[in-house]
Amino acid sequence: MTSHRGDEPCGINMSLSSLRMMKVLVLLLSVTFIHAEHRGRDYEKSKVCKEFTNLGKDDFQSLSFVLYSRKFPSGTFEQVKALVEEVVSLTETCCAKKADPNCYDTRTSKLAEKSCEKDAPFPKHPETDKCCTQEGLERKLCMAALTHPAQEFPTYLEPSNTEICDSFRTDPRGFANKFLYEYSSNYGQAPLPLLVSYTKNYLSMVGTCCTSDNPTACFATERLQNKHLSLLTTMSNRVCSQFAVYGMKKTRFSHIVKFSQKVPTAGFEDVVQLAEDMTGILSKCCDSVAEDCMANELAEHTVKVCEKLSTTDKRFQYCCAESSPMDIFLCVYSMPAAQTLKHPEMFKPHYEEICNTENNEALDRYTYEISRRKPNIPEVFITKLHGLMNKVLSECCKAVDLEACLNSQRPLGRNEMVLFLAKAEELCGDYSQHTFTEYKKRLTENFKTKFPENNSQSIKEMVENRADFASKCCLMNSPPHYCGTQIDAETKNFCGHDSCLLSSVCMEIEIGDISEQNCILQLTV
Repeated sequence: MTSHRGDEPCGINMSLSSLRMMKVLVLLLSVTFIHAEHRGRDYEKSKVCKEFTNLGKDDFQSLSFVLYSRKFPSGTFEQVKALVEEVVSLTETCCAKKADPNCYDTRTSKLAEKSCEKDAPFPKHPETDKCCTQEGLERKLCMAALTHPAQEFPTYLEPSNTEICDSFRTDPRGFANKFLYEYSSNYGQAPLPLLVSYTKNYLSMVGTCCTSDNPTACFATERLQNKHLSLLTTMSNRVCSQFAVYGMKKTRFSHIVKFSQKVPTAGFEDVVQLAEDMTGILSKCCDSVAEDCMANELAEHTVKVCEKLSTTDKRFQYCCAESSPMDIFLCVYSMPAAQTLKHPEMFKPHYEEICNTENNEALDRYTYEISRRKPNIPEVFITKLHGLMNKVLSECCKAVDLEACLNSQRPLGRNEMVLFLAKAEELCGDYSQHTFTEYKKRLTENFKTKFPENNSQSIKEMVENRADFASKCCLMNSPPHYCGTQIDAETKNFCGHDSCLLSSVCMEIEIGDISEQNCILQLTV
């Protein structure tokens, strides 16, 4: 593999433009599963072969590792490597000057067929078998469309400088392939141009520093130079992972919650505008092939955040004094919820307002009001209520008698909401107020009082389970897919049936005085 720093066998060619890289990566997907049905097979083959020749085998293989590791994050290194080797082999063979004209079509079809074999060495997907019941182009399109869930808890740990260089010197190509797999499968929700840019810079750094006279000093200098690219890549992976789980509508809701909890004194209009701006950035950039999309858009977003919020909250004033847009964004992103404040009586919209599909201001304002009053309840819990509100509104806003429908649903929504938020406070209320050690100590005492018949080992296991849950789901920006599943399990245990959040029978459970919450948390309907 070549690099901009010379001939280190450990980098992706820097002379290749990002736009061209993206075209190559898109082509690689078609090599694996689908033909360009509109342009014809010969057109597709000529494009792939042209890029293979321009890139060279090594760089073509490196880009393949990035793409397939990203697409199949649950696949093992051996499985991804097998797929990459197959794709590189068929491309090299079929793009040779004297290759059989049918080589490309035959080999890609065989690759799709081989993917359906029971003992296929390639990455698997739970719905692979469903695709394999189809034939021809339909099968290839089905397999190309399979999506894999994001890695919400990246497991990649960078080795020490010594370990990196020992591995690199022993097997430069093997080191590069393993790194591309591990990093791309762990941070695959980052926009593709960022992922390619970061990995090629990293491998180039390794090639330079592991052949330098002072590797330690070299690594320190290089990492400092690449700090913002590294931060942009990891942060983009986080926000795009959340966007992949939530989608547009729920992401917008989520960011209204976050800004309202971080700055309860912020104006409603400012909160909504910033939430919409952030949602628009994710929609535009997470799947973009434009190299600077995320960097440019987040920089503009931080300017808007600072203009609207730095004079409202000292914590934002502190963040906005950071030296770069990415440092500002990280500071704002990592900011915990504010302390609970007293607010005037809660906004209550008219019936007609909440069913106005052209203007969601009533529901936006309700989200804003409830979030700024309950900053101690993590956003992931409040976002779970999004489904409840939508369920009620989707039924009643189509009803002949809107007011009667909403009135009939009010007790159901209110009771479930109160119980759910009470459970959220039980699970997370103390977590942000104490150190982790103190939190576990308080949990232990609480469980001993609540379950006097349990032995010490049982209490210890309960404490560890609850503490593990809290450390992952009681913070701002908790992973939505994992925590959503965990919250469902916790509320199921709490209520004793499958759908605590979407049914009306849980009132027999003691949760303390809920009259005050009923006053504060009136469901809009």
